[in-house]
Amino acid sequence: MVNYDLLQDQIKQVIYLIRRLIQAEELYTKELEKKYRVSVPQLSCLLALYENGPMPPSQVAKHIMVKSSTVTGIIDRLEQKRLVERSRISSDRRVITIGLTESGRMLAQNSPLPIQERIVDGYKDLPSNEREDIIRALKKLSSMLDSNAMEAE
Repeated sequence: MVNYDLLQDQIKQVIYLIRRLIQAEELYTKELEKKYRVSVPQLSCLLALYENGPMPPSQVAKHIMVKSSTVTGIIDRLEQKRLVERSRISSDRRVITIGLTESGRMLAQNSPLPIQERIVDGYKDLPSNEREDIIRALKKLSSMLDSNAMEAE
Protein backbone atom coordinates (compact mmCIF):
# COMPACT_ATOMS: atom_id res chain seq x y z
CA MET A 1 0.00 0.00 0.00
CA VAL A 2 1.36 3.41 -1.02
CA ASN A 3 1.53 6.20 1.53
CA TYR A 4 0.52 9.11 -0.74
CA ASP A 5 1.58 11.81 1.73
CA LEU A 6 5.07 10.32 1.95
CA LEU A 7 5.19 9.93 -1.83
CA GLN A 8 4.19 13.58 -2.33
CA ASP A 9 6.85 14.73 0.15
CA GLN A 10 9.51 12.66 -1.64
CA ILE A 11 8.51 14.03 -5.04
CA LYS A 12 8.70 17.59 -3.69
CA GLN A 13 12.16 16.85 -2.30
CA VAL A 14 13.39 15.44 -5.63
CA ILE A 15 12.08 18.48 -7.53
CA TYR A 16 13.60 20.82 -4.96
CA LEU A 17 17.01 19.14 -5.26
CA ILE A 18 16.91 19.24 -9.06
CA ARG A 19 16.10 22.96 -8.85
CA ARG A 20 19.05 23.46 -6.49
CA LEU A 21 21.36 21.84 -9.04
CA ILE A 22 20.03 24.08 -11.79
CA GLN A 23 20.31 27.14 -9.56
CA ALA A 24 23.94 26.31 -8.71
CA GLU A 25 24.75 26.18 -12.43
CA GLU A 26 22.94 29.50 -13.03
CA LEU A 27 24.78 31.20 -10.15
CA TYR A 28 28.10 29.88 -11.42
CA THR A 29 27.27 31.19 -14.90
CA LYS A 30 26.41 34.65 -13.53
CA GLU A 31 29.64 34.70 -11.51
CA LEU A 32 31.68 33.90 -14.63
CA GLU A 33 29.89 36.51 -16.72
CA LYS A 34 30.30 39.21 -14.10
CA LYS A 35 33.87 38.54 -13.01
CA TYR A 36 35.50 37.18 -16.19
CA ARG A 37 33.06 38.29 -18.93
CA VAL A 38 32.84 34.76 -20.36
CA SER A 39 30.09 32.16 -20.40
CA VAL A 40 30.46 28.57 -19.21
CA PRO A 41 30.77 27.24 -22.80
CA GLN A 42 33.35 29.93 -23.57
CA LEU A 43 35.38 29.00 -20.48
CA SER A 44 35.11 25.32 -21.42
CA CYS A 45 36.47 26.19 -24.86
CA LEU A 46 39.37 28.17 -23.38
CA LEU A 47 40.23 25.34 -20.99
CA ALA A 48 40.09 22.73 -23.77
CA LEU A 49 42.52 24.81 -25.85
CA TYR A 50 44.72 25.45 -22.82
CA GLU A 51 44.91 21.75 -21.94
CA ASN A 52 45.20 20.38 -25.50
CA GLY A 53 46.78 23.16 -27.53
CA PRO A 54 45.54 24.61 -30.81
CA MET A 55 43.02 22.48 -32.68
CA PRO A 56 40.33 22.67 -35.36
CA PRO A 57 36.82 23.77 -34.33
CA SER A 58 35.48 20.22 -34.78
CA GLN A 59 37.91 18.96 -32.14
CA VAL A 60 37.01 21.81 -29.80
CA ALA A 61 33.35 20.83 -30.21
CA LYS A 62 34.14 17.24 -29.22
CA HIS A 63 36.11 18.33 -26.16
CA ILE A 64 33.36 20.60 -24.84
CA MET A 65 30.53 18.29 -26.01
CA VAL A 66 28.63 20.67 -28.28
CA LYS A 67 27.74 20.61 -31.97
CA SER A 68 30.19 22.05 -34.47
CA SER A 69 27.66 24.73 -35.40
CA THR A 70 27.46 25.79 -31.74
CA VAL A 71 31.22 25.99 -31.33
CA THR A 72 31.44 28.44 -34.24
CA GLY A 73 29.44 31.03 -32.28
CA ILE A 74 31.48 30.39 -29.14
CA ILE A 75 34.71 30.89 -31.06
CA ASP A 76 33.34 34.03 -32.76
CA ARG A 77 32.59 35.59 -29.37
CA LEU A 78 35.96 34.56 -27.92
CA GLU A 79 37.70 35.99 -30.97
CA GLN A 80 35.83 39.30 -30.55
CA LYS A 81 37.12 39.38 -26.96
CA ARG A 82 40.63 38.65 -28.31
CA LEU A 83 40.91 35.48 -26.24
CA VAL A 84 41.36 33.11 -29.21
CA GLU A 85 42.53 33.45 -32.78
CA ARG A 86 41.85 31.51 -35.94
CA SER A 87 44.79 30.57 -38.11
CA ARG A 88 45.44 28.55 -41.23
CA ILE A 89 48.54 26.43 -40.69
CA SER A 90 47.70 23.88 -43.37
CA SER A 91 48.21 24.24 -47.11
CA ASP A 92 44.48 23.51 -47.36
CA ARG A 93 42.98 26.96 -46.75
CA ARG A 94 39.71 25.38 -45.57
CA VAL A 95 41.45 23.96 -42.49
CA ILE A 96 41.27 26.40 -39.59
CA THR A 97 43.01 25.98 -36.25
CA ILE A 98 41.90 27.75 -33.09
CA GLY A 99 44.52 28.82 -30.59
CA LEU A 100 44.64 30.91 -27.44
CA THR A 101 45.95 34.45 -27.44
CA GLU A 102 48.09 35.53 -24.52
CA SER A 103 44.97 37.01 -22.87
CA GLY A 104 43.11 33.74 -23.40
CA ARG A 105 45.97 31.76 -21.90
CA MET A 106 46.07 34.04 -18.85
CA LEU A 107 42.31 33.74 -18.35
CA ALA A 108 42.45 29.93 -18.66
CA GLN A 109 45.27 29.79 -16.10
CA ASN A 110 43.47 32.02 -13.59
CA SER A 111 39.84 31.04 -14.07
CA PRO A 112 37.81 29.32 -11.39
CA LEU A 113 37.23 25.61 -11.65
CA PRO A 114 34.26 24.67 -13.81
CA ILE A 115 31.28 23.59 -11.72
CA GLN A 116 31.79 20.03 -13.00
CA GLU A 117 35.18 19.92 -11.31
CA ARG A 118 33.61 20.93 -8.00
CA ILE A 119 31.29 17.96 -8.36
CA VAL A 120 34.19 15.69 -9.34
CA ASP A 121 36.17 16.76 -6.27
CA GLY A 122 33.29 15.88 -3.94
CA TYR A 123 32.26 12.77 -5.87
CA LYS A 124 35.67 11.11 -5.76
CA ASP A 125 35.71 11.37 -1.96
CA LEU A 126 32.45 9.38 -1.62
CA PRO A 127 32.48 5.66 -0.87
CA SER A 128 32.04 3.45 -3.93
CA ASN A 129 28.52 2.35 -2.99
CA GLU A 130 27.34 5.97 -2.66
CA ARG A 131 28.83 6.83 -6.08
CA GLU A 132 26.96 3.88 -7.59
CA ASP A 133 23.73 4.96 -5.86
CA ILE A 134 24.05 8.45 -7.37
CA ILE A 135 24.60 7.06 -10.85
CA ARG A 136 21.68 4.67 -10.52
CA ALA A 137 19.34 7.39 -9.27
CA LEU A 138 20.37 9.91 -11.94
CA LYS A 139 19.93 7.31 -14.67
CA LYS A 140 16.42 6.61 -13.45
CA LEU A 141 15.55 10.31 -13.29
CA SER A 142 16.97 11.05 -16.74
CA SER A 143 15.17 8.06 -18.25
CA MET A 144 11.91 9.42 -16.81
CA LEU A 145 12.59 12.73 -18.54
CA ASP A 146 13.57 11.00 -21.78
CA SER A 147 10.38 8.96 -21.95
CA ASN A 148 8.22 12.00 -21.12
CA ALA A 149 9.99 14.12 -23.73
CA MET A 150 9.42 11.48 -26.37
CA GLU A 151 5.71 11.30 -25.53
CA ALA A 152 5.37 15.08 -25.90
CA GLU A 153 6.68 15.03 -29.48
